[in-house]
Amino acid sequence: MPAMEFFYDFVSPYSYLASTRVEVEARRAGGEVRFRPFLLGGVFKATGNRSPLETPSKLKHMWVDLQRWARRLSVPLALPAGFPAASILALRAALEAERLGRLVPYTHAVFRAYWAEGKDIASAEVLAAVASAAGMDGAPTFFVPAPDGEEMFVGNDRLDFACEALARAAQGA
Repeated sequence: MPAMEFFYDFVSPYSYLASTRVEVEARRAGGEVRFRPFLLGGVFKATGNRSPLETPSKLKHMWVDLQRWARRLSVPLALPAGFPAASILALRAALEAERLGRLVPYTHAVFRAYWAEGKDIASAEVLAAVASAAGMDGAPTFFVPAPDGEEMFVGNDRLDFACEALARAAQGA
């Protein structure tokens, strides 16, 4: 079956809108979709392009246009308080989601969390909950042996604490 590649970044509202229908449309066309997360900001930087946020003439009409599309597609759309969020952690977690065979549900869960629920996808805690809802354990999550079982540490910012706990476990304390 022929496949269409769908490149997206979670901070792109147009990527969110496309994600709500890309699978159905691809099936209707007789094909399938390969989800391909990528860092849109990196592409802007490498190509000298500017995001709509940096281009007043684009930004002026973008939100109105997005609302029209959301109504047309009957999907929820709310401008997140933290727009634009740093998507790098969510994109890194997408690599793990792909390794686990959970990329598509993870992608839909992140888009929904950010564009429909206004959650901060730059937060490790938010992403851990989103990943869990998508059938993953969270990203990144560290488990370290402890006297009463194991301790869990969620997020890159908890790696230091996880390593401290691991050192204690190694010393038998």
